[in-house]
Amino acid sequence: MSDVIDNKAHHRFELEMEGHLATEHYKLDGSVITFEHTDVPKELGGKGVGSKLVQGALDHVRAAGLKLIPQCPFVKAWIEKHPDYQDLVKR
Repeated sequence: MSDVIDNKAHHRFELEMEGHLATEHYKLDGSVITFEHTDVPKELGGKGVGSKLVQGALDHVRAAGLKLIPQCPFVKAWIEKHPDYQDLVKR
């Protein structure tokens, strides 16, 4: 898996880089996870950190057998560009 960790206590996936923490906040309801908000510190902007975070978080989702609701516009756009992850989206 990646460097992305699931911080269940805070309901977010985390990726630490260069001393900063990028997060993907989620809400879990049974076997459905809703990605609500992606937060990448401005110091990490333009370095692909958001994409790495989302891909790592989605790998966790796949491994856990969950379905995803991509409420966050960044996640929704990322999935549209990566068809191999579209099967995770709850229809």
